[in-house]
Amino acid sequence: MIKSEIVIDQHYKDFSPMQFGSETCDPGHFFGPSVRTHWLLHYIVYGFGRFERDGISYSVKPGDIFVIPPYEKTYYEADQKKPWRYIWIGFTTDQSVPEQLLKPIIHCPSAGKIFVEMLQCEKMENGRTAFLCAKLWEFFSILLDNAKSDTDYVQKAINCINAEYINGITIRQVADRLNINRSYLSDLFKKRMGISPQKYLIQLRLEKAAELLTVYGQSPSTAGISVGYPDLYHFSKIFKKHFGVSPREYQKLNI
Repeated sequence: MIKSEIVIDQHYKDFSPMQFGSETCDPGHFFGPSVRTHWLLHYIVYGFGRFERDGISYSVKPGDIFVIPPYEKTYYEADQKKPWRYIWIGFTTDQSVPEQLLKPIIHCPSAGKIFVEMLQCEKMENGRTAFLCAKLWEFFSILLDNAKSDTDYVQKAINCINAEYINGITIRQVADRLNINRSYLSDLFKKRMGISPQKYLIQLRLEKAAELLTVYGQSPSTAGISVGYPDLYHFSKIFKKHFGVSPREYQKLNI
């Protein structure tokens, strides 16, 4: 059963709702491939389905939101055994959207309450668009708050690496201390820093080693041990790969 509410695009500044509805889909119900001219978000209340965007297929579950940006071809289809029920909202904007909306799928169960509350707009007439606009901003606030939490993970990882690179700490150990999955940490870190946490750790160690070699005149073995590389052969190999010369040669060239 599909239920769609009339929403008048009031052309509010920044973000303006212009489409809203909900649907309990039949097994295998699909839409597309199609292209929209506005942003469209579907929150999955229950059930399952499949969403395609940019030629990639995603399995979608309760608590997920699949994101349809303007002018991108998408396709979605309800599961044959446990078809989904979703609530959708479409909006126009001439502003940058929250960064999380650039992802095809957002897992955000905490947004469920907001989308369910949007259903109250069916009782409204003149205030419907303004009400949905407020709920849309409330949803954005959750996304932005979650992004802050992600940023905290990255900063905590950087602090941990900077404090303990000398002790041979690994990225897995860093993730364990933060109580998050290593792959998840790597994704967050690379998105913010532009490099993986492993590469950051290696670069930090080698830069500190180069400083010990040239500024403080330490031997390659001492420099290696001091930055978490107790094996001189391994240290020399990774140092040369990074700087193009061995630790000893680097020291001679830069003193």
